[in-house]
Amino acid sequence: MHGIPFHDLGARLAAWIASWRRVFEFGARALVMAASPSAYDATTRNVMAKQIYFTAWQILPGFVLVCALLCYVVIRIVVSTAVQYGLSDYGLSMVLRLLVLELIPVFVALFVALRSGAAINTEVTLMHIRGDLEALQARGDDPMRHELVPRVVGSAVSVVALTVLGGTIALLLAYFALYGFSPWGLTEYTRAIGQTFDPTVTLGLGLKALFFGLAVAVIPITASLEASREIRLAPIAVLNGMVRLFLTLTMIEGASLAAKYI
Repeated sequence: MHGIPFHDLGARLAAWIASWRRVFEFGARALVMAASPSAYDATTRNVMAKQIYFTAWQILPGFVLVCALLCYVVIRIVVSTAVQYGLSDYGLSMVLRLLVLELIPVFVALFVALRSGAAINTEVTLMHIRGDLEALQARGDDPMRHELVPRVVGSAVSVVALTVLGGTIALLLAYFALYGFSPWGLTEYTRAIGQTFDPTVTLGLGLKALFFGLAVAVIPITASLEASREIRLAPIAVLNGMVRLFLTLTMIEGASLAAKYI
């Protein structure tokens, strides 16, 4: 059984590094353009609005239902386990940290990745194969400004908005599970929220949601632009983009956990 030749291994490593360099370069260009108010003309706003509609608004009923069921099941499991082991005083804090800080952002990122990341990957791959982006540039349009950046911004806005919504659902269900419809638990509940979500934790949650949102669009788009122009290889390009996306989401979550608990 023969191993991989050293020169092939070096070539693969160089290609891997070059691929990730293009990801960071594209992401940086997209962020700079997104931060410029002059970039948002009518065409850009229209594409961005469509991206937000298909990514967040269209799936809202299903998202709310699935998120509520997931949150309620996790809350009941955590609270019951805390009571069983004599940790009922820490049950609320455990619920808030587990759900709002960890599970909800990851759930939203995966939800949007499966719904929108794959669609963006396929769409941009086909545009790249057909030469649509070059055709836009030949007509004097900027494909980065009018086609790619709006998808990045729309995906980031959608992920952040759905994360906020999911966190709100989790907070409401946690109160209901612990106190029912009684208003007498509000003081203790708001105190626990304030102790859990200090400015540093809140900033970290916001940054994680933002990075998830950017990754959901930046990774698939970059993979699509690297694809071969042969239509028969389009499924491979989409698959590679999704694998890289899930790897990136895992690394972001791992870095977040390491920053908080190590």
